[in-house]
Amino acid sequence: MNAIRSFVHMVFMAVTVVPWALAVLVCAPFMNSTRVYWMCVGWLRLAVRSGELMLGIRNHVMGYENLPVGNLEPAVLLVKHQSTWETFCMPTLMPHPLAYVFKKELLYVPFFGWAMGRMDMIHIDRSKRTEAFNKVVAQGQRLLDQGTWVIMFPEGTRIERGQQGSYKTGGTRLAIATGAPVIPVAVTSAKCWPRKAFIKRPGTVEFSIGKPIPSQGRQPEELMREVEAWIEAEMRRLDPSAYA
Repeated sequence: MNAIRSFVHMVFMAVTVVPWALAVLVCAPFMNSTRVYWMCVGWLRLAVRSGELMLGIRNHVMGYENLPVGNLEPAVLLVKHQSTWETFCMPTLMPHPLAYVFKKELLYVPFFGWAMGRMDMIHIDRSKRTEAFNKVVAQGQRLLDQGTWVIMFPEGTRIERGQQGSYKTGGTRLAIATGAPVIPVAVTSAKCWPRKAFIKRPGTVEFSIGKPIPSQGRQPEELMREVEAWIEAEMRRLDPSAYA
């Protein structure tokens, strides 16, 4: 039954993303970046809602009170990455527009990537590391100043349930360069949507939002160690059987 549900959900997303992306491509030239963003988030809401109805995946969010208050308050969100689910969910859960930092190759994915390219986000060439980071800081500062939060996955890729990746300092370097606080987020999505798995399972995905960590006067490695320690301790609290 889970295999059938997973197949139906995959087909539903593939079918709905095409007209939605085409609508974004047609409308984007006549809209500001914020309206384009929320138009794209509309499809993400559809994907998440269909995941609830077809796959039986529910979200439980803790720590909303830890998010900065105010339309222009900056934040760099550093999120545990276990599956595609949190990539879809985070923009639907946050009160501010989010800007992902992602590799430019995703822009070439038919329809999904084309629509993503119309949003005001940060796409980088990973082969040009210094140039890429300078772009992240310049665009990140501009986005943060206008009330958009920057979101990054410090492990860089999706990590198997119960495993810990290597935490890169790009997110903390951006936070220090811009003076924005860091918000760590733990996510247990692999319980329901495992990494690279076709078959998804019903259940509850926990999103735990940590308290803001000031970045002023910090060193990137030391700040990332604090972020890593919080996220990994919280993952073990939320999903103890995976780390037994």
